[in-house]
Amino acid sequence: MQDQKRVVIDHVSPSVNCGEFYIKRVVNEIVNVDAHIMADGHDVLGASILYKPEKGRAWREARMHLVSNDEWQASFTVDQQGFYAYKVEAWVDYALNWRYGLIRKINDGQHVGSELLEGAEHIEAIIDKVSKEDKAYLERLHRLFKNEDDYGEAITEATTEKLYQVFFKNPLKILVNTSKEYQVYVDRKKARFSTWYEFFPRSASEKQGVHGTFKDCECLLPRIKNMGFDVVYLPPIHPIGEVNRKGKNNTTEAKEGDVGSTWGVGSQYGGHKDIHPQLGSLDDFKSLIQRAKENNLEIAMDYALQAAPDHPWVKDHPSWFKWRPDGTVQYAENPPKKYQDILPIYWESEDYKNLWHECLDILFHWIDCGINIFRVDNPHTKPFYFWNWIITEVKAKHPDVIFLAEAFTAPKVMQQLAKQGYTQSYTYFTWRESKHEIIEYVEELTTSELSEYMQPNFWPNTPDINPYHLQGANESKHIQRYALAATLSSSIGIYGPVFEYMLSNSLLGKEEYLNSEKFQITHYNWDIQNKLTTIIAKINYIRHHNPALQQTNNIKFCHINNDNLIAFYKWNDDRTNEVFIIISLDHHNSQQGTVQVPLNDIGVHHGHNLEMHDLITDSRYNWKGEWCFVELHPTMPFHIFKINK
Repeated sequence: MQDQKRVVIDHVSPSVNCGEFYIKRVVNEIVNVDAHIMADGHDVLGASILYKPEKGRAWREARMHLVSNDEWQASFTVDQQGFYAYKVEAWVDYALNWRYGLIRKINDGQHVGSELLEGAEHIEAIIDKVSKEDKAYLERLHRLFKNEDDYGEAITEATTEKLYQVFFKNPLKILVNTSKEYQVYVDRKKARFSTWYEFFPRSASEKQGVHGTFKDCECLLPRIKNMGFDVVYLPPIHPIGEVNRKGKNNTTEAKEGDVGSTWGVGSQYGGHKDIHPQLGSLDDFKSLIQRAKENNLEIAMDYALQAAPDHPWVKDHPSWFKWRPDGTVQYAENPPKKYQDILPIYWESEDYKNLWHECLDILFHWIDCGINIFRVDNPHTKPFYFWNWIITEVKAKHPDVIFLAEAFTAPKVMQQLAKQGYTQSYTYFTWRESKHEIIEYVEELTTSELSEYMQPNFWPNTPDINPYHLQGANESKHIQRYALAATLSSSIGIYGPVFEYMLSNSLLGKEEYLNSEKFQITHYNWDIQNKLTTIIAKINYIRHHNPALQQTNNIKFCHINNDNLIAFYKWNDDRTNEVFIIISLDHHNSQQGTVQVPLNDIGVHHGHNLEMHDLITDSRYNWKGEWCFVELHPTMPFHIFKINK
């Protein structure tokens, strides 16, 4: 027979798959916990969240409060990296139940002498565990409750808020019930708030036709810093396969001088732990990492688990690849597409344990060099449980490491990767254009269970994706897309300099760049500054100085009577920073509308004036009332207002 229980604890949230996977937070964020708690009859209940860091010995306690309909809530703050455990416990609070019944009887005019004696017993049960001040108070009440001559004063004291608080703070948890334990993983702040800039190191040279080096990359760091980015993401820096190398624009035959795709990893010069010899040495790469840190930047590496046909693995570990009956190797395919320059790893190999450990050693090698961020190429083509294992192994030793999943694939696959441990994920933002599409998608990310474990990273473009709406698009469209990404999501990125230079020529009928850098070296004038680079820098500055924009989930879309205008309100957890964003989705024409300001959410009454500080122009406006007129022009198609009450 199980231990006797009366209180039921049900529907504890947040939890992912009923606690099978952990939820995610960053340091100093809040975990809001809800649970359905009930018992038979009408007794007064008590409940708490118990929580502690993984290595902590003592449970901390946060008392829950009843909201309505047997739903209880409370919250706690996670203040250090690593795992936390949390659970809900609940009990019948007999002392508060006594007080509740006593008050009802007194209000009904009943004599409660016997009930006061019961109250004395409740006092006796806790008197040795309360503070010195409360003990003196309870001793006096104990005498009053037992003395019939003090009946009038006793019933007055028994109904006071002070006695309620003493009983509330010192509950006797009889027949306590406890939920299962749940986990939250706490990352550093960069896991939630990051601003990525991607470029190809081999295109970093100032000289036309010359292969870039890590030293050339160092020269670009001040430019990237001045634009307000904090992560510099480099496509693969490893030796590039020479067998079946791709030519320009993904042609199957490389001509003399063609450099191939950086994602065709491995050649006679080495594999995943080696560096393309034309980029420089390992010491040069470490120097780049150090120079980035001096500019408050982090280098993110590409982790692409695939091999060129001449990767050393093919000779040294042939069982890590799949061989056809005719003795030829299986190339990568996504029928009808073929990738002759890449061999997929055979994850069902009998030698999978050594394969897995080699993949782990690759990460440790680069972590030891100073890398703490990895963008993972096509993670959805590798086993989910492999990712769970390898990410767990890495985070156990190096909790600062962040993994971004490059998985533009089925929604549930993207979600599963996040559940298995990925810190961030690319998203469908790249293709969301209309007001309805944007609102629907962002609300899915921020109001569903996804908000507890999947951190979206919004990219207007990538080397793989030149979306149709950017092909030949004007300056206003590029401003609009960056403003949307940077204000809707706390983690964003662009592939440059093609984005800020608006270089969007495409292959006919495809979302691919013409003369893609994936297959050739491109020469840029990195000194060019334009309106877009200025606005990107300004938006990034605003993001870094407004905590409301450093998180994604606290967002409310507001009514505005024009489908070409989108408006939303964002705030940080303690509402010390609140912003109001309006963006035009029309990059050709001026748009007007009347926007409904969420006064109740902001916490002001309808007659109160709000000072709206436009953080782009530094203009200030007094808005009065719930509805305000706005007009946006293509030259500056957005507002970022800081709300001053």
